[in-house]
Amino acid sequence: MSDKNLAKARGLLKSIFGFDDFRPGQQEIVEAVLSGDPVLAVMPTGSGKSLCYQLPALVDEGLTLVISPLIALMRDQVGQMQAMGVAAATLNSQNNEDESREIWAQIRSKTLRLLFLSPERLAMDGLTDAWRQAGVTRIAVDEAHCICEWGHDFRPEYRMIGQAVEKLGDIQVIGFTATADRNTRAEIVERLFDQKKPQIFVHSFDRPNISLNFAPKDQPRQQLQRFLEARRGQSGIVYCASRAATERLAEHFATQGFDTIIYHAGLEQNRRNANQDRFLREDGVVAFATVAFGMGVNKPDVRFVAHADMPGSVEAYYQEIGRAGRDGLPADTLTLYGLDDMALRRRQIDEKAISDERRRFEHQRFAALATLCEAASCRRQILLAYFNEEAPPCGACDICTGKVVLRDGALEAQKALSAVYRTGQRFGSGYLCDLLTGVETETMTRNGHAALKTFGVGKDVPKQQWASTIRQLFAAGALCTASAEHGGFALTDKGEAILMGREGFLLRADPPRSRESRTREKSRGSASRATQVDESDSKVFEALRQLRRELAKDQGLAAYMIFADKTLLEMAEKRPSTLSELRAVNGVGERKMSLYGEAFLEAIAEASV
Repeated sequence: MSDKNLAKARGLLKSIFGFDDFRPGQQEIVEAVLSGDPVLAVMPTGSGKSLCYQLPALVDEGLTLVISPLIALMRDQVGQMQAMGVAAATLNSQNNEDESREIWAQIRSKTLRLLFLSPERLAMDGLTDAWRQAGVTRIAVDEAHCICEWGHDFRPEYRMIGQAVEKLGDIQVIGFTATADRNTRAEIVERLFDQKKPQIFVHSFDRPNISLNFAPKDQPRQQLQRFLEARRGQSGIVYCASRAATERLAEHFATQGFDTIIYHAGLEQNRRNANQDRFLREDGVVAFATVAFGMGVNKPDVRFVAHADMPGSVEAYYQEIGRAGRDGLPADTLTLYGLDDMALRRRQIDEKAISDERRRFEHQRFAALATLCEAASCRRQILLAYFNEEAPPCGACDICTGKVVLRDGALEAQKALSAVYRTGQRFGSGYLCDLLTGVETETMTRNGHAALKTFGVGKDVPKQQWASTIRQLFAAGALCTASAEHGGFALTDKGEAILMGREGFLLRADPPRSRESRTREKSRGSASRATQVDESDSKVFEALRQLRRELAKDQGLAAYMIFADKTLLEMAEKRPSTLSELRAVNGVGERKMSLYGEAFLEAIAEASV
């Protein structure tokens, strides 16, 4: 790329986007894109990967086709671009006739810079000539991992992209994703870059502003209640395993005074769109959603993500928590999981009509997720290691901060494993806990198990703790599911090694939540909010948020499309009094300066009195 193009890119970075400089890693990707080479960039959510195809489209003044998997995501990105004065549009099934006519007029006049499409529309018969005549400069494939059959978010229609590119001939292809390990990257290269191998950029997967917290389920609704109470008034997402769960929890927390919406694939399309729009546009809304509420979330100020149920995989977990803290400010996560979740995941894998090779792959992915849930060391280290990245202990996750207590649990593990073995390796957790604590049930008497040596061997330990031990053994791969008849457990080779003393075992304590710990949770939530703005500036910050809210409502925009929280925080701290001083604030571009500058200066002056 020429020095002239780089200078132009830097000028547009400030005048359009309001940024003084590139974020780490952005410049090298922008330079590669502007050089005309094919590019594959793997960047964590919130690192600014969208800018890496948006900015080049403005520099070379051609048309970039952006392929995206969701209409909601396209609409949101188009809204952001248009708010900054960029000629952007989306062609999708929700366009009315007038909108489509206007967009095609822009395409023919070559004034459009970014056109967002689904992969199906890109490959639609009869449009190849139209794309050629429109002077398409490049095709940018967002969420490129969707092309991978064995990935966590496979979209069969993404396979159409390669065929469309081949028809268009010599055109630049660039791909972007936040979740791609080494195998996924290789598959993307094979399927998306058939003609010419791309320059590959892999940036750190680390999101240091996100706090990772996990907890085994123990009255999960109350656990979730404590987490949300500590973050009342903040925007967040609660992921649930089922549609019914989203509706139950949303209804419950609405009665607790939370502003809630639901989102799942079973909702009527108009209601789904309306709910998502409200979440994107308003502050302080909590979305209770299935994983259908995923890639369409482009809101930078989501302050927390909770999983009411175990996620589907490490990749899915990483992408879902990546919805939090995209603005770089502190964000929290909580993942609740249980033995039933784990057993269900494994059973689903075993019952799938897939090849043995694929089944082994799926079990490996599950084992990685179970390891993350029952971690005995820094969670961030384990998460990053999954993506082949080394890191020191983060000092911020629940294990590093001492919320999780680990101890030698070899003896308890051996007792539990012995109970599994001596009862014939076919009974579930409840039965085994009764056996270990010496509770003689009718079934146990009939089976003759009350006479076993293991009957009552753990009566000095609460039943809840034995359930935790069995869950941890299952997560560690020492137990596997046995016959479906009893829904029970059997020993694995690892379980036999622990039972025979050839391998040790660490247990994590799952103490009941005390009033003191509830107080700590509330204090921690308050502290998280306090890190975002100093007390002396909070009055100014809240005044700016109120102004932003009013402007967004009047203009039918999402609040963050006016200015992001990060920009408002800098305004509250620096308190500019002139347009020149306001222009120096990160995130204030020329168009937004002309539209909102005077109003925000006035609000700063009034709140500073």
